This record gives sequence, structure tokens and C-alpha cells, in this order.
Amino acid sequence: MTDYPAPHLIHFPKLGAPDIGYISVCDPLQNPLPFVVQRVFWTYYTPESIVRGRHAHHRTEQVLVAVAGRLTVITELATGELQTFRLEHPNEGLYVPPNAWHTIQHSHTAVQLVLASGPFDEVDYIRDYDEFRQQWALRN
Repeated sequence: MTDYPAPHLIHFPKLGAPDIGYISVCDPLQNPLPFVVQRVFWTYYTPESIVRGRHAHHRTEQVLVAVAGRLTVITELATGELQTFRLEHPNEGLYVPPNAWHTIQHSHTAVQLVLASGPFDEVDYIRDYDEFRQQWALRN
């Protein structure tokens, strides 16, 4: 079994100034992610009453970024460890390993950017919470 880091924040460089604006860069040579990005997608116009995510992955690693608005992300590891992350700075991302169940609530104006380690594969998703607990408990 591959060991993955626990969910944690990643800080991207914030270059610029208030009078000209900012740019953040993810450069594999200077601030590499813990994986090679193979898929990028974004979510937006999500009503605040909707909880997105509600799944884990067998293999896919992700970094979630609130490029606009706010995301509240709750992660749970098979050990039962819960963490709550509030993403509201576009130069900050949340690393989510394959073994983490995660839920996401968006503010009305939120735009979430996701950097993923692999292409979409429905078989990689664990969408049933009880199955998640069973799958990862067996691996620990």
C-alpha cells in the first residue's frame, strides 16, 4: 500500500501588489505538487445549500483551490480523523489524498479549481460512505 500524506494546505506564491493585482503560479520546478497533474476541472454557481464531494478515491490525489469565494471542506480519514479547512485565498490549495472522504460547501460566489493526479474514472470513486469506511479500514 502506498502511503499518502494527510490532507494539508499548500501555499502557492502570491506575486504582485494591491495596485496591480496578483498572480499565483504552480511551477513544478520551484513549488512542486505531490503528483503530476493529469486533469483540471472547476465547479461554480453551486448553491450554498448543496454539499458537493461526498466521496473518496481509490487512487486519485487532488488539490482543491477556491479561486473565488469560499469553500469549506471537511475531510475524514479511515482512522476517523476529521479536519475542517476553510479555503478563501486563491493562492492556497488543499491536498486531498486518495484515502480521504471529503465534503465541500461553496459560498454563492465560489469557483473551485481542482488539480487531479489522473483522468476521470468512475471505478476510482467511492461514493458510498459505508463502503469507504470498509475499504480503507481494511488497508490500515
